[in-house]
Amino acid sequence: MSALLEISGLSKRFGGLVALSNVAMTVGEGEVHGVIGPNGSGKSTLFNLVTGVYPADPGSLVRFRGEDITNREPHEISRRGLARTFQLLRIFAEMTVIENLLVGCHRQVDYSVGAALFGSIGVRAVERRLRGEMLDLLDFIGLADFAEMPAGELSIGQRRLLALGRAMAMRPVLLMLDEPAAGLSPVNVDKLLETVLALKAQYRLTVILVEHVMKLVMASCDIVTVLDHGEKIAEGPPDAIRDDHRVIEAYLGKEMQDAEVRAFLRS
Repeated sequence: MSALLEISGLSKRFGGLVALSNVAMTVGEGEVHGVIGPNGSGKSTLFNLVTGVYPADPGSLVRFRGEDITNREPHEISRRGLARTFQLLRIFAEMTVIENLLVGCHRQVDYSVGAALFGSIGVRAVERRLRGEMLDLLDFIGLADFAEMPAGELSIGQRRLLALGRAMAMRPVLLMLDEPAAGLSPVNVDKLLETVLALKAQYRLTVILVEHVMKLVMASCDIVTVLDHGEKIAEGPPDAIRDDHRVIEAYLGKEMQDAEVRAFLRS
């Protein structure tokens, strides 16, 4: 399996706070790679550094498809095939569901502003094609019946699926999901897991997943990286991570017996 994303020496300091320190991680092509850790461990900071939201500290290196993308602008990174969702839902509530997806298609629009203003035949053809593709995507993720509904009227579970669909509208090679199951009921977590795995298979995606819902991580990930206080403390397949003493201690401290903690993580 060839490496799609390579991270080394990744660090970020906010004043006197070290959010991430010398983290290394390699994500193989076609892999589902989980990133877990207690609150404040640096998971979202890692995402923000990789996607250009924050500038990384000197000495950091992020390579995507063999190219150095360290500290590039977010739009430059997304054009290379890397898309992400955010922990806090960022949808356009007044726009329809399909309009939200069409926003994610900006990479595929190659006509000029002038052509758009005058509505040339070529522009209309592109718009018809993209709309058809987005309707197919909505059908795939189970939101086709809500295509013309204002996005603000969707349930939380449906909004999570919409955020996932909008990231997919960018036709990514690598999809980064930042706590996609936040606020979802167990039934909707199952639906989300099913949808993510179906999208991965259909579009041959590589996925990086930051998540607190252990069921989602353990059921979907090939490799799991564990962060604590900004440092990587463990990495490996889910079964090994589940029984790793450092992971148990990071999540629940030293007060509980290891057997009790392992039972908790398995549940």
